[in-house]
Amino acid sequence: MDPDAPSLATRPRPDPEGPAVELVDAVAVLGGFPVLAGATLSVRRSEVVLLRGPNGAGKTSVLRLCAGLLPLERGEGRILGLDLATDRDAIRPRVGLLGHRNGLYADLTVAENVSFWGATVGASDDEVEAAMARLGVANRLRDVPVTRLSAGQKRRTALACLVARRAELWLLDEPHAGLDAAGRDELDAVLRQAVAAGATVVVASHELERAGSLADRLVDVVAGQVR
Repeated sequence: MDPDAPSLATRPRPDPEGPAVELVDAVAVLGGFPVLAGATLSVRRSEVVLLRGPNGAGKTSVLRLCAGLLPLERGEGRILGLDLATDRDAIRPRVGLLGHRNGLYADLTVAENVSFWGATVGASDDEVEAAMARLGVANRLRDVPVTRLSAGQKRRTALACLVARRAELWLLDEPHAGLDAAGRDELDAVLRQAVAAGATVVVASHELERAGSLADRLVDVVAGQVR
């Protein structure tokens, strides 16, 4: 990690109004099965919310719905003021989703991956470099193909991609998985900086002690519903 790496800041936006996430009786279907069955959730701007619940409860589905990757079948949903039913394409560039899969291109190098994802939102070369430095992949790893990285290095690279995007809403599914102790601490610091800069974070995790220390609020997800 580079202790002199620049701090994070979200891209300039108009003064936010209303919650970052607003789901009301949201229903989502995947493969003919309702993965969300009337979920209601409100998340304030710059809030950190931890979703907890057993495997299969619907935590990942909540994140994917908020990212605009899962269609809203019924109910209502607004993300950063945009309607999930009609504005999914406009939502996607403004959110960053890190799931169990890292979303990296295996045949590209670390730098090429971070540059690619940064370019999707118009990140500058300096912003890409700052993101890699922040996650400790800017020097000896920058020209290494993803196929040659360890699990922890892949996770750091995926996080650098997320940082380069400077998302307004961070959606994280077990974000500490694959990271060593130093990497976990660095991730926590990155998230705190992002929130201080105005980002909102929704994280799903079984590591309640670690993720709970970051959260303003804990929310239970049970059988496709939020409680």
